Amino acid sequence: MTNGEREMELGVGVTEFNRFPLFGYLHHYHGESNKFDPTNTGYISTEKFRNLLQAHGSELEPHKLEVLLALADNNSEGKVCYQDFVNLMSNKRSNSFRRAIHLGNRHLRANSLLEETGLTISQRFIRHIAYETLPRGLDRKWYYDSYTCCPPPWFMITVTLLEIAVFIYYGLVLEKWVLQITHPSYLNNPLVYQPQRRRQIWRYLSYIFMHVGVEHLGFNVVLQLLVGVPLEMVHGALRISFIYLAGVLAGSLAASVADMTAPVAGSSGGVYALVSAHLANVVMSWSGMRCQFKLIRMGIAMICMSLEFGRAVWLRFHPATHPSYTHPSFVTHLGGVMVGITLGVVVLRNYEQRLHEQSIWWIFLLIYLLFVFFAVLWNIFAYNLLEIRLLSPA
Repeated sequence: MTNGEREMELGVGVTEFNRFPLFGYLHHYHGESNKFDPTNTGYISTEKFRNLLQAHGSELEPHKLEVLLALADNNSEGKVCYQDFVNLMSNKRSNSFRRAIHLGNRHLRANSLLEETGLTISQRFIRHIAYETLPRGLDRKWYYDSYTCCPPPWFMITVTLLEIAVFIYYGLVLEKWVLQITHPSYLNNPLVYQPQRRRQIWRYLSYIFMHVGVEHLGFNVVLQLLVGVPLEMVHGALRISFIYLAGVLAGSLAASVADMTAPVAGSSGGVYALVSAHLANVVMSWSGMRCQFKLIRMGIAMICMSLEFGRAVWLRFHPATHPSYTHPSFVTHLGGVMVGITLGVVVLRNYEQRLHEQSIWWIFLLIYLLFVFFAVLWNIFAYNLLEIRLLSPA
């Protein structure tokens, strides 16, 4: 069988066979001579598999060898699935492979990555991200080995740059960089959420690009870059963007229900969803989080969150310079926190696992969708039923 045929059969690149002779050697005997699988069951004797690893283990990266040994030691039935070996060598982490490792009797050393020397600056940074974000040694090893920075954490970086650009634009237009909400023209833009214009549904998301001052923008940008970028590097743009946007939507809807006369501005809903989810995971996995800077990181995040939330509460109830304008609501922060400690915790705890298999994920998702449905109906009918009077935004 040629390399190309083997590549077609297994779904892996030819380079894997060239880099690791053990791969081709095992496949040769598995597929042709049936030395290790005489009945063609797809399984290999753990004893023969372990002997192969001992003879050819020097060809493998140390942590992959350790995982394979754990795979060989875990199964009481005395056999190893050949496809699990293929998945590991080709960086395809199936659920069956994860279960095989997690049920193993061999415990991988949690500090093995920290003992590696001669790493470049980028490798040290990736290792640092792994230790401050993932509580389990197996996940850290897998992330460290498979992360290629392609694609980079584009979502958080793009959102942050857009927020900065929009703030600079309105700062120049309004000629005001602090408490922009007090400017008569601040609310006359198509982005900020206003209860008077709640039928313009894009405003429930687009308000994240409007900040009321440089201090407001600064706190959110610091938290997004400090927490959001590392999380996206580990969990990917799809999961992080989902948590972020779910927090943004929950924030504006929560404000429209609990603070019906106030506008909403700033990205605090999405930022608080990410930060609260991450901090909750750190607390629940405290013993496994071995990053030496976790206390400093949590401290900085808590200080920024407290200052930003305190600023929002003060701004909401402080007498406005222009009485005809209502200051932005702080309820968005609370909506983001609720998303973070429910949906966000589930998403971040299930690193590289399929969320649709997690029952608690569906429970929290259903609760979130019911809240969105209720808030939509509230915005349609409650203002008229309660006879809420809103000031003209212009």
